[in-house]
Amino acid sequence: MDTNISLHSVGLAGLFYLALQISVTLHILLKKDDVKSSIGWIGLVWLAPVLGSIIYILFGINRIRRRALALRNKGPDIFTLTGKSQKEIEQEIPAPFLQLMRLGYKVHPQRFALGNRAKPYVNGDEAYPEMCRLIAQAKKEVLLQSYIFDNDKAGQMFIPALEQAVKNGAKVKVMVDGVGLNYSKPTIAAALKKLKGVEFAVFLPSKSPVALPFLNLRNHRKMLIVDGEKAFFGGMNIAAGNLVKTNPKEPIIDVTFQVEGPVADQMSRVFEEDWIFTGKKHFVPASFRAKGRLPGHIPARIIPDGPDSDFGKIELMVLGALACAQKSVQIVTPYFLPENNILTALEIAAMRGVDVEIILPSKSNIFGMDCAMRANFARLLTKGVKIYRTRPPFDHSKILLVDGAWLFFGSANWDVRSFKLNFECNLECVDKDLAAQVEKIIEHKKRIARGEKPEEHLHPSFWRKITDNAFKLLTPYY
Repeated sequence: MDTNISLHSVGLAGLFYLALQISVTLHILLKKDDVKSSIGWIGLVWLAPVLGSIIYILFGINRIRRRALALRNKGPDIFTLTGKSQKEIEQEIPAPFLQLMRLGYKVHPQRFALGNRAKPYVNGDEAYPEMCRLIAQAKKEVLLQSYIFDNDKAGQMFIPALEQAVKNGAKVKVMVDGVGLNYSKPTIAAALKKLKGVEFAVFLPSKSPVALPFLNLRNHRKMLIVDGEKAFFGGMNIAAGNLVKTNPKEPIIDVTFQVEGPVADQMSRVFEEDWIFTGKKHFVPASFRAKGRLPGHIPARIIPDGPDSDFGKIELMVLGALACAQKSVQIVTPYFLPENNILTALEIAAMRGVDVEIILPSKSNIFGMDCAMRANFARLLTKGVKIYRTRPPFDHSKILLVDGAWLFFGSANWDVRSFKLNFECNLECVDKDLAAQVEKIIEHKKRIARGEKPEEHLHPSFWRKITDNAFKLLTPYY
């Protein structure tokens, strides 16, 4: 009798496990677009029947669902500020970039905003005082979003400025990613919550084990918008390491941009979506209003990206830029671990005669990253791509400059985490004057960098090849 019950239980368990494997496999086939990823997950599910299914359920399913996607293209049409048609807008864009611009509209149907002004700021030494000054002058609204907002010397610089903004009557909202918030202990949360009039939100809090599936699905965006008119936008976090002149223990070089003009409305809409996603109430951001002439002449637009229906837009823009480049491509990124499609596009651009340069830090701040990046050097160098490694401090800058005029900057790194797993945001613009300023910054980086030579990577030692390729396998997880 007991034996029959035991056999019956085993049979039921077997049927349950089989049903689980089939269900998970069907989910993978329906939801996963990448063939290699699908094969890997299916193999794990069937080779480790129970454990594989559990791992997939925990880590393989994208549970992010946007609740505010319709917001992006609502609100006033930014082009009404200029009174120009789309055809007139295209006539103001240099001809070589029209093809890239048209491709960009297919990738993300957000129009260019005209009449913007932008200026690069190097390191927190330059950027933070100006950001705080801007916040303290706010009259209507402050929207501040960062992946990392440390409770240190840098973070404390912003507290008085936020207090002053509230005293001015401005509505102040601060949003920090759930993982980035915990880079300092105690976190900045308590200090921000003490500020009367400051609303504080955390994007996907990660303190409980339930949050483990969201380990990679982080909000990596960094932006500050004041009164709907002026903004800071880029990839710079708020941390003492960015105050390089104060000689911090772990200094970080970075570049961010002050942006003024109607493109600030597009930034505000992205912030608005993320704010609602955290569970906060809907609000209507302050909108840009031209006071007389527009601040500048730069056409610009914001391209948000994330592991949801915005999936892969920044990666597509990068591929498009590499395909359209005629003379030069300059890439500055702290982490360079793209998938094969990007690597091939870089090789093809170089073989077409485009001068392709990649500027990376000589020593990463992530264990194993240098080895993983180095695994791709030989193939790129032999095709004519130039690679420079800047000496310490660690360079966290993120810039793509094409043909001395087309700029693409923001929070996204050149890796799978940014292209597919995190919420990112980049700004696309075309302007030779701004590009010239950025090019000076890039040239300075190259002067203090070491150029990698093909022969140094063609015949690596056995152990170096094993190590580099082993760390390269972790590409999706860095």
